[in-house]
Amino acid sequence: MIRFLFRFVGLWILAGGFVALVLDGVRSIASSEIVTTPLGVTWLATSPDSLARFQSFVETSLSPAVWETAAVPVLNAPLFVVLGVLGLLLMLIGHKKGE
Repeated sequence: MIRFLFRFVGLWILAGGFVALVLDGVRSIASSEIVTTPLGVTWLATSPDSLARFQSFVETSLSPAVWETAAVPVLNAPLFVVLGVLGLLLMLIGHKKGE
């Protein structure tokens, strides 16, 4: 049951990554240059309070250096890459051993 849940959620996240890729592709064609939307920009646009809470959590629980070296590069990565990697990772976790 839990493997199904991992695969199900992974497939939806992967689909979201594909949608983000298509949107970036459309914007790139329209502007005649490569345009990517970073994860941090999308997160800030949808829920700025949770991004601020996440930053304060990481900086107080772990270290401000962890925020700068680990979280900031992920937040600057294109949304479709982050969602694609996360979706594939969840699908691999939920993968049946026999297949």
